[in-house]
Parts: sequence; C-alpha cells; structure tokens
Amino acid sequence: MRTVHVLLATAAALTAAVVAPPAPAGAAADVPPEGTYYVQSVTTGLNASAQGSAVEQRRPKGDEDHQQWNLRASGTSYVLENTDTAGSCLGRSGTQARVVPCTSADAAWEIAPAGDDRYTLKAPGTDRHLTVAAKPAGATYPAQLAVGPAGDLARWYLTPVRPATRPMPPAGQRTLDQVTFLTAHNAYANGVDGGFAPPFINLLPNQTRGIEQQLADGVRGFMLDIHQTPDGAILCHNSCTLVSRPVALWVDLQRMVDFLEAHPDQFITVFLEDYVDPGVLRSELARVDGLYDVLYRPDRTGVRQNGWPRVADLIAANQRLLIFTDHSRSADEAAGLTRDSFGVMYQREWTVENYWSMGAGLGSSDWSCYSRWYGADLNIPLTRTEPGFRPLFVMNHFRDSTISATAQNDNSKLTDRAERFCMPAARKKPNFLAVDRYDLGNPAAAVATLNTYVYP
Repeated sequence: MRTVHVLLATAAALTAAVVAPPAPAGAAADVPPEGTYYVQSVTTGLNASAQGSAVEQRRPKGDEDHQQWNLRASGTSYVLENTDTAGSCLGRSGTQARVVPCTSADAAWEIAPAGDDRYTLKAPGTDRHLTVAAKPAGATYPAQLAVGPAGDLARWYLTPVRPATRPMPPAGQRTLDQVTFLTAHNAYANGVDGGFAPPFINLLPNQTRGIEQQLADGVRGFMLDIHQTPDGAILCHNSCTLVSRPVALWVDLQRMVDFLEAHPDQFITVFLEDYVDPGVLRSELARVDGLYDVLYRPDRTGVRQNGWPRVADLIAANQRLLIFTDHSRSADEAAGLTRDSFGVMYQREWTVENYWSMGAGLGSSDWSCYSRWYGADLNIPLTRTEPGFRPLFVMNHFRDSTISATAQNDNSKLTDRAERFCMPAARKKPNFLAVDRYDLGNPAAAVATLNTYVYP
C-alpha cells in the first residue's frame, strides 16, 4: 500500500479570531478581511506561489515555497503582497500572472464573491481574471497561472494561514467529519498475525503489533491491502507469492467486529487497497459473523444531501463499521456488480486523500500536502466540497519504507504537519491520521490535539 523543518503553530495562533479592518469603498461586505492567505485554486486545490517573477500553482507547502500572501486594501481595490519579499505582489503582465511591485497598477485586484467561500480576482476596469490556464488534453493543468476570462478556472479560495477555530462540541454532538481517528497504514503488515510479504520485506513491517493489540491501543482506522487467491481475499503486500502464513481479510474483519461487540461505544473505519473481483470480496464479507449488524451505509442515510451524522447517533443505531475501497466504480459497473451494493463504499466518492509518500525511508522529506488523485486523467482536489456535504479527509503521513528511527521522528511531528501543511491544503481537519509504527513518536497525542477543536 501507499507507503522537517518544524515551526509549531501555537494554540493561540490557531484559535485567534481575525479582526476585519475597513474594506475599500464600494467593496463587497463578504470579501475576506485583511490578513495572510493562501490563494488556492478551486479547480486543482494548488496554491499560487511566487517563483522569481512568475506566479505558478504549486503543491501546498505551508511557509516553505513563497505561497503566503498578505491581503490588504489599496484604494478601491486590493493587493496581495508575498510574505517572503516585501514590496512584491501577485500581479499580471499581458496574459500571465506575474510578481510585480506592489505600487504598480498591475498589482491591483477587484475581489468579488463567486459562490460559497469562493472568490474571483479581476483586473480593475477589465474583464480579465486571475485564472488557471486551460488544461491540454492528456496533461495536468499548467503550472504558470494566467490572466483570462471568467469561469470555473478563475475561482479561488482565500485560505487563512491561521484560521480561527472553534472548540470541539460535546461528545454527544460531534459529527463524524469533526472527529480525528488514529489510523494504521498497512495495519496487516505487522509480523504478528501472520505473513504479509516475501521474507526480505517482512524485515521492515509497517506495524509491529497485531490487529487485536492495535484495537486495544486506540487505533480506529485500518488500511489493508487485499489480493485475490484461490482461497479468497488475502492480506498481502504487492502480491501473495512467497508469503508464508498469509491472513485472510475476513479474519481481521472478524477481529474488528468482535471488538465492536465488546465495546459498543466505538467506531471503526477500514480502507481497502483492493485488487480482488467484487464477487470475491462479497463472499469474503459474508464469512464475517455479525458484520452486517454493525455496517454503516452512508449511501442509504442521506449523507450527501445532509452532511455526516453525529457519531453518537451512529453508535445508538449500531452503525459502527465503515468500509471503503479504492477500486474503480466504473470497472465494477463494467463487471456487473458494484461493491456498494453489498456495503463497501467507493473511497473517491466519500473522502479526499493526500499523496501517500513523504519520501524514502531515509534522507530528504517532502512535507507538501496535495491530492493523491490529481493527474492527467483524474482531478479530485483536497478542497473538494459539495452542497451540504464535505468529504472525510484521509491524511497520509509515512514514507516508502519503514525505518523505526525515521518513523519515530516523523510521528513526533505529526501535529505540526497536520496544522501547518495539510489543514490549509484541504481546508478541513484530517479525519484519519495514517502512520507507520503508531507505537513510536506518540501520534495518539496528535489525534488528541486535533480532537480539541473544529476547523471553520
């Protein structure tokens, strides 16, 4: 499965409310107040970044890539000054976005609402807007930002660098999308429950405690790879060839269902990296005693129209196990059997997820936070929302290979990456913090911190 310069954000900075200064004469009342923002494309979720004299869309990277802009009034318009270079503003030259002197007429923008928490930036007295350049066939959107016509590509979020947050509601009032869960990446690859890979890979397990101990330790999200063999759906890494004592999916699911029966106030989520036929998966789930007594079906309870329910209501209804697959719905439709017909949700329809790797097991790190599903053929930004519905956010925080010393260090910095990089990138709080070696670096402390407040 998908296998730090640190500046800790203080609680005061996270919870401080921003006071709005007077807006320019004639400006819309709901233009954001002066402050420091990311200028973030609604289409791609990427941020405007000052790159020399160019302005490019880049992977969200906190304060490390010239992506923060100070918004302030300038006459009847606004300017956005880059926080790294005094006097340099987001502006334009011809059909391209450029870094220009803040005193230049080309630095001025008229900002207007363009939907829920979205804005347009228009050159005063023209019909030209800051925009993402049109996407060539078979490619991703160009990095260089443009100045062009109105439309979907010209809509932007102005995401506060330090958003005002609210205290977490009481336990009985918290909705599922307000809560953060500790999640074990490759939870099955633990060297305790059975084999999961050829012997040389077994030397570097993603976890070192079995599923039952993970449950006892507070893990509530489980990432599992499943592959198809004559015996059904088996938990293996890449393939099941040369794996001794592999574990079947139903065995681990039964452990989770049994745990839920013994702990009626708990909720569990399973993420399947799924390489099996839908009929095989359906048969595997049918082997789990009591699974359908606790399975949660968001597709049948109006979540897309009304938002996520309160966790307390799910517990009261005994809907306490949510299963996702990363498999393609279109492939299943072609095969004539969709996985949600037997209760397995298609993850891309219900969640957003950042790219899985922070780099190799040793060496340099990439702490940027951008969608796992952004490319030439797929574009699901971390910022995706729908009317009445916000996808759950899966935040991956691990590397290609699991080295214990690296995992210890990475996990100790989980709160910082979540708050400084990934929350503004997704414009939401992570619901699942997925890590290797959850026993190292105290990632449970990061979960506890995130569960003290709600992102606006």
